[in-house]
Amino acid sequence: MTAAPQPMFERVALIGVGLIVSSLSHAIRRRGVARSIVGHAQSAKTRDPALRIGLVGSVYATAAEAAHDADLIILCAPIGACGRLAQDMAPALRAGAIVTDVGSVKGAIVREVGPHIPAGVHFIPGHPIAGTEHSGPESGFAELFDGRWCVLTPPNGTDKAAVDKLAAFWRACGSNVEIMDADHHDMVLAITSHVPHLIAYNIVNTARHLERVTDTEVIKFSAGGFRDFTRIAASDPVMWRDVFLNNKEAVLEMLGRFSEDLTALQRAIRFGEADTLHRLFTEARATRRGIIQAGQDTEAPDFGRRSKS
Repeated sequence: MTAAPQPMFERVALIGVGLIVSSLSHAIRRRGVARSIVGHAQSAKTRDPALRIGLVGSVYATAAEAAHDADLIILCAPIGACGRLAQDMAPALRAGAIVTDVGSVKGAIVREVGPHIPAGVHFIPGHPIAGTEHSGPESGFAELFDGRWCVLTPPNGTDKAAVDKLAAFWRACGSNVEIMDADHHDMVLAITSHVPHLIAYNIVNTARHLERVTDTEVIKFSAGGFRDFTRIAASDPVMWRDVFLNNKEAVLEMLGRFSEDLTALQRAIRFGEADTLHRLFTEARATRRGIIQAGQDTEAPDFGRRSKS
Protein backbone atom coordinates (compact mmCIF):
# COMPACT_ATOMS: atom_id res chain seq x y z
CA MET A 1 0.00 0.00 0.00
CA THR A 2 1.44 3.36 -1.04
CA ALA A 3 1.85 5.82 1.80
CA ALA A 4 0.02 9.13 1.54
CA PRO A 5 2.31 12.00 0.48
CA GLN A 6 3.64 14.14 3.29
CA PRO A 7 2.27 17.69 3.42
CA MET A 8 4.60 20.46 2.24
CA PHE A 9 3.64 22.70 5.16
CA GLU A 10 2.52 21.95 8.69
CA ARG A 11 0.39 25.05 9.24
CA VAL A 12 -0.76 27.46 6.56
CA ALA A 13 -2.26 30.77 7.72
CA LEU A 14 -4.61 32.51 5.30
CA ILE A 15 -4.89 36.18 6.27
CA GLY A 16 -8.27 37.34 4.98
CA VAL A 17 -11.28 35.31 3.91
CA GLY A 18 -12.61 35.81 0.37
CA LEU A 19 -12.58 34.25 -3.09
CA ILE A 20 -8.83 33.59 -3.22
CA VAL A 21 -8.67 32.27 0.34
CA SER A 22 -11.63 29.95 -0.10
CA SER A 23 -10.25 28.69 -3.42
CA LEU A 24 -6.81 28.20 -1.86
CA SER A 25 -8.33 26.22 0.97
CA HIS A 26 -10.10 23.92 -1.48
CA ALA A 27 -6.93 23.55 -3.60
CA ILE A 28 -4.70 22.88 -0.58
CA ARG A 29 -7.04 20.21 0.76
CA ARG A 30 -7.47 18.65 -2.68
CA ARG A 31 -3.74 17.81 -2.83
CA GLY A 32 -3.01 17.46 0.89
CA VAL A 33 -0.50 20.32 0.70
CA ALA A 34 -0.82 21.33 4.38
CA ARG A 35 -1.45 19.46 7.61
CA SER A 36 -3.62 22.28 8.95
CA ILE A 37 -5.15 25.51 7.63
CA VAL A 38 -6.03 28.45 9.85
CA GLY A 39 -7.38 31.87 8.97
CA HIS A 40 -7.87 35.44 10.05
CA ALA A 41 -10.82 37.74 9.44
CA GLN A 42 -11.71 40.85 11.41
CA SER A 43 -15.46 40.33 11.16
CA ALA A 44 -17.32 37.54 12.93
CA LYS A 45 -19.75 37.60 9.99
CA THR A 46 -16.84 36.41 7.83
CA ARG A 47 -15.21 34.10 10.39
CA ASP A 48 -18.40 32.13 11.06
CA PRO A 49 -19.05 30.90 7.49
CA ALA A 50 -15.34 30.10 7.02
CA LEU A 51 -15.60 27.67 9.93
CA ARG A 52 -19.05 26.43 9.00
CA ILE A 53 -18.08 25.36 5.49
CA GLY A 54 -14.73 23.96 6.62
CA LEU A 55 -12.36 26.36 4.88
CA VAL A 56 -10.18 26.54 8.00
CA GLY A 57 -9.72 24.47 11.11
CA SER A 58 -9.47 27.59 13.25
CA VAL A 59 -10.11 31.25 12.52
CA TYR A 60 -8.81 34.17 14.56
CA ALA A 61 -9.75 37.80 15.11
CA THR A 62 -6.11 38.95 14.77
CA ALA A 63 -3.51 38.23 12.11
CA ALA A 64 -0.88 37.58 14.80
CA GLU A 65 -2.89 34.72 16.29
CA ALA A 66 -3.32 33.10 12.89
CA ALA A 67 0.36 33.54 11.97
CA HIS A 68 1.65 32.07 15.24
CA ASP A 69 3.62 28.87 14.56
CA ALA A 70 2.65 28.88 10.85
CA ASP A 71 5.31 27.93 8.32
CA LEU A 72 3.44 29.56 5.40
CA ILE A 73 1.53 32.82 5.80
CA ILE A 74 -0.43 34.17 2.82
CA LEU A 75 -1.72 37.75 2.92
CA CYS A 76 -5.05 37.77 1.08
CA ALA A 77 -6.24 41.24 2.01
CA PRO A 78 -6.60 44.48 0.00
CA ILE A 79 -3.18 45.91 -0.82
CA GLY A 80 -3.74 48.95 1.37
CA ALA A 81 -4.20 46.75 4.45
CA CYS A 82 -1.20 44.46 3.98
CA GLY A 83 1.41 46.71 5.61
CA ARG A 84 -0.61 47.00 8.82
CA LEU A 85 -1.29 43.26 8.86
CA ALA A 86 2.42 42.51 8.43
CA GLN A 87 3.27 44.84 11.28
CA ASP A 88 0.71 43.09 13.50
CA MET A 89 2.03 39.63 12.58
CA ALA A 90 5.75 40.40 12.87
CA PRO A 91 6.24 39.41 16.54
CA ALA A 92 4.46 36.09 15.93
CA LEU A 93 6.44 35.02 12.85
CA ARG A 94 8.78 32.13 13.42
CA ALA A 95 12.23 31.76 11.86
CA GLY A 96 12.16 29.87 8.58
CA ALA A 97 8.54 30.71 7.81
CA ILE A 98 7.54 31.99 4.37
CA VAL A 99 5.40 35.13 4.08
CA THR A 100 3.75 35.77 0.72
CA ASP A 101 0.65 37.46 -0.64
CA VAL A 102 -1.79 37.35 -3.57
CA GLY A 103 -1.98 41.03 -4.45
CA SER A 104 -2.13 42.39 -7.99
CA VAL A 105 0.53 45.06 -7.33
CA LYS A 106 3.94 43.87 -6.19
CA GLY A 107 5.98 47.06 -5.85
CA ALA A 108 3.62 48.33 -3.14
CA ILE A 109 3.76 45.01 -1.29
CA VAL A 110 7.58 45.12 -1.29
CA ARG A 111 7.49 48.68 0.07
CA GLU A 112 4.73 48.24 2.64
CA VAL A 113 5.23 44.67 3.86
CA GLY A 114 8.96 44.04 3.44
CA PRO A 115 10.18 46.36 6.23
CA HIS A 116 8.05 44.49 8.80
CA ILE A 117 9.35 41.00 8.04
CA PRO A 118 11.88 39.92 10.69
CA ALA A 119 15.30 38.53 9.83
CA GLY A 120 15.18 34.79 9.29
CA VAL A 121 11.67 34.89 7.78
CA HIS A 122 11.44 34.48 4.01
CA PHE A 123 9.44 37.23 2.25
CA ILE A 124 8.33 36.26 -1.27
CA PRO A 125 5.58 38.39 -2.82
CA GLY A 126 3.27 36.52 -5.18
CA HIS A 127 0.31 36.99 -7.47
CA PRO A 128 -1.94 34.17 -8.68
CA ILE A 129 -3.44 35.54 -11.90
CA ALA A 130 -6.85 34.00 -11.40
CA GLY A 131 -10.20 35.19 -10.15
CA THR A 132 -13.82 35.88 -10.85
CA GLU A 133 -16.08 38.83 -10.17
CA HIS A 134 -17.44 37.07 -7.07
CA SER A 135 -16.17 37.49 -3.52
CA GLY A 136 -16.68 36.02 -0.07
CA PRO A 137 -15.82 32.73 1.65
CA GLU A 138 -18.50 30.75 -0.18
CA SER A 139 -17.41 31.82 -3.68
CA GLY A 140 -14.23 29.77 -4.00
CA PHE A 141 -13.50 26.51 -5.81
CA ALA A 142 -10.39 24.32 -6.05
CA GLU A 143 -10.08 24.59 -9.84
CA LEU A 144 -9.64 28.38 -9.83
CA PHE A 145 -5.84 28.11 -10.20
CA ASP A 146 -5.67 25.13 -12.57
CA GLY A 147 -3.60 25.99 -15.62
CA ARG A 148 -3.33 29.65 -14.65
CA TRP A 149 -0.12 31.54 -13.85
CA CYS A 150 1.20 32.55 -10.45
CA VAL A 151 3.97 35.17 -10.55
CA LEU A 152 6.52 35.29 -7.72
CA THR A 153 8.66 38.41 -7.24
CA PRO A 154 11.32 37.54 -4.63
CA PRO A 155 13.52 40.49 -3.62
CA ASN A 156 17.25 40.25 -4.29
CA GLY A 157 18.96 37.89 -1.87
CA THR A 158 15.90 35.77 -1.12
CA ASP A 159 16.74 32.19 -0.18
CA LYS A 160 16.41 30.03 -3.31
CA ALA A 161 15.19 26.98 -1.41
CA ALA A 162 12.32 29.03 0.02
CA VAL A 163 11.40 30.34 -3.45
CA ASP A 164 11.48 26.80 -4.84
CA LYS A 165 9.25 25.56 -2.02
CA LEU A 166 6.69 28.32 -2.58
CA ALA A 167 6.76 27.65 -6.32
CA ALA A 168 6.12 23.96 -5.62
CA PHE A 169 3.19 24.95 -3.39
CA TRP A 170 1.55 26.92 -6.19
CA ARG A 171 2.15 24.11 -8.67
CA ALA A 172 0.49 21.70 -6.23
CA CYS A 173 -2.49 24.09 -6.20
CA GLY A 174 -2.69 23.79 -10.00
CA SER A 175 -0.79 26.89 -11.15
CA ASN A 176 2.07 27.44 -13.53
CA VAL A 177 4.78 29.57 -11.92
CA GLU A 178 6.83 32.46 -13.30
CA ILE A 179 9.56 34.44 -11.49
CA MET A 180 10.00 38.12 -12.36
CA ASP A 181 10.99 41.51 -11.00
CA ALA A 182 8.28 43.33 -9.03
CA ASP A 183 8.34 46.49 -11.17
CA HIS A 184 8.15 44.46 -14.38
CA HIS A 185 5.18 42.54 -12.99
CA ASP A 186 3.37 45.78 -12.23
CA MET A 187 3.90 47.11 -15.76
CA VAL A 188 2.67 43.85 -17.34
CA LEU A 189 -0.40 43.67 -15.11
CA ALA A 190 -1.20 47.33 -15.73
CA ILE A 191 -2.07 46.52 -19.36
CA THR A 192 -3.34 42.94 -18.99
CA SER A 193 -5.54 43.50 -15.94
CA HIS A 194 -5.63 46.94 -14.37
CA VAL A 195 -6.42 49.13 -17.39
CA PRO A 196 -9.09 46.66 -18.67
CA HIS A 197 -10.82 46.88 -15.28
CA LEU A 198 -10.60 50.68 -15.36
CA ILE A 199 -12.14 50.72 -18.84
CA ALA A 200 -14.89 48.36 -17.69
CA TYR A 201 -15.78 50.53 -14.70
CA ASN A 202 -15.77 53.62 -16.92
CA ILE A 203 -17.85 52.28 -19.80
CA VAL A 204 -20.50 50.87 -17.46
CA ASN A 205 -20.76 54.23 -15.70
CA THR A 206 -20.86 56.05 -19.04
CA ALA A 207 -23.86 53.97 -20.08
CA ARG A 208 -25.45 54.49 -16.70
CA HIS A 209 -25.13 58.26 -16.94
CA LEU A 210 -26.40 58.73 -20.49
CA GLU A 211 -29.49 60.91 -20.30
CA ARG A 212 -30.92 59.46 -23.53
CA VAL A 213 -30.68 55.85 -22.31
CA THR A 214 -32.70 54.71 -19.34
CA ASP A 215 -31.46 52.10 -16.90
CA THR A 216 -34.11 49.76 -18.24
CA GLU A 217 -32.78 50.06 -21.79
CA VAL A 218 -29.18 49.51 -20.68
CA ILE A 219 -30.23 46.27 -19.01
CA LYS A 220 -32.74 45.15 -21.63
CA PHE A 221 -30.56 45.69 -24.69
CA SER A 222 -27.17 44.71 -23.26
CA ALA A 223 -25.18 43.07 -26.04
CA GLY A 224 -22.48 40.50 -25.29
CA GLY A 225 -19.66 43.03 -25.25
CA PHE A 226 -21.36 45.29 -22.73
CA ARG A 227 -22.35 42.30 -20.59
CA ASP A 228 -18.68 41.29 -20.41
CA PHE A 229 -17.80 44.78 -19.22
CA THR A 230 -20.49 44.65 -16.53
CA ARG A 231 -19.11 41.31 -15.28
CA ILE A 232 -15.63 42.80 -14.91
CA ALA A 233 -17.07 45.94 -13.29
CA ALA A 234 -18.76 43.76 -10.65
CA SER A 235 -15.35 43.09 -9.05
CA ASP A 236 -14.59 44.15 -5.48
CA PRO A 237 -14.44 47.98 -5.35
CA VAL A 238 -12.10 48.07 -2.32
CA MET A 239 -9.57 45.75 -3.93
CA TRP A 240 -9.55 47.69 -7.20
CA ARG A 241 -9.41 51.07 -5.46
CA ASP A 242 -6.19 49.90 -3.79
CA VAL A 243 -4.81 48.48 -7.04
CA PHE A 244 -5.09 51.82 -8.84
CA LEU A 245 -3.76 53.86 -5.94
CA ASN A 246 -0.75 51.56 -5.55
CA ASN A 247 0.14 51.01 -9.21
CA LYS A 248 -0.68 54.48 -10.48
CA GLU A 249 2.58 55.10 -12.38
CA ALA A 250 2.29 51.98 -14.53
CA VAL A 251 -1.47 52.40 -14.97
CA LEU A 252 -1.12 56.02 -16.06
CA GLU A 253 1.61 55.09 -18.55
CA MET A 254 -0.55 52.33 -20.05
CA LEU A 255 -3.56 54.67 -20.11
CA GLY A 256 -1.49 57.16 -22.09
CA ARG A 257 -0.61 54.52 -24.67
CA PHE A 258 -4.23 53.36 -24.78
CA SER A 259 -5.41 56.93 -25.35
CA GLU A 260 -3.01 57.33 -28.27
CA ASP A 261 -4.28 54.12 -29.87
CA LEU A 262 -7.89 55.17 -29.24
CA THR A 263 -7.18 58.48 -30.98
CA ALA A 264 -5.87 56.55 -34.00
CA LEU A 265 -9.12 54.57 -34.09
CA GLN A 266 -11.18 57.75 -33.85
CA ARG A 267 -9.26 59.19 -36.79
CA ALA A 268 -9.75 56.03 -38.88
CA ILE A 269 -13.49 56.05 -38.24
CA ARG A 270 -13.84 59.77 -38.90
CA PHE A 271 -12.02 59.63 -42.22
CA GLY A 272 -13.40 56.29 -43.36
CA GLU A 273 -10.03 54.47 -43.30
CA ALA A 274 -11.43 50.99 -43.85
CA ASP A 275 -8.02 49.35 -44.36
CA THR A 276 -6.72 50.74 -41.07
CA LEU A 277 -9.74 49.52 -39.14
CA HIS A 278 -9.56 46.07 -40.74
CA ARG A 279 -5.84 45.78 -39.93
CA LEU A 280 -6.23 46.83 -36.30
CA PHE A 281 -9.19 44.51 -35.73
CA THR A 282 -7.35 41.60 -37.37
CA GLU A 283 -4.30 42.15 -35.16
CA ALA A 284 -6.49 42.22 -32.04
CA ARG A 285 -8.28 39.06 -33.15
CA ALA A 286 -4.92 37.29 -33.53
CA THR A 287 -4.01 38.21 -29.96
CA ARG A 288 -7.26 36.66 -28.72
CA ARG A 289 -6.50 33.46 -30.60
CA GLY A 290 -3.02 33.41 -29.06
CA ILE A 291 -4.52 33.59 -25.56
CA ILE A 292 -6.75 30.61 -26.32
CA GLN A 293 -3.85 28.63 -27.85
CA ALA A 294 -1.78 29.31 -24.72
CA GLY A 295 -4.51 27.73 -22.60
CA GLN A 296 -5.33 30.93 -20.73
CA ASP A 297 -8.95 30.94 -21.92
CA THR A 298 -11.30 28.92 -24.05
CA GLU A 299 -13.93 29.90 -26.55
CA ALA A 300 -16.57 28.48 -24.21
CA PRO A 301 -18.38 31.00 -21.96
CA ASP A 302 -17.74 31.27 -18.22
CA PHE A 303 -14.21 29.83 -18.34
CA GLY A 304 -12.70 29.61 -14.88
CA ARG A 305 -16.01 29.99 -13.07
CA ARG A 306 -18.26 27.42 -11.49
CA SER A 307 -20.68 25.65 -13.77
CA LYS A 308 -24.30 26.63 -13.33
CA SER A 309 -25.41 23.04 -13.85
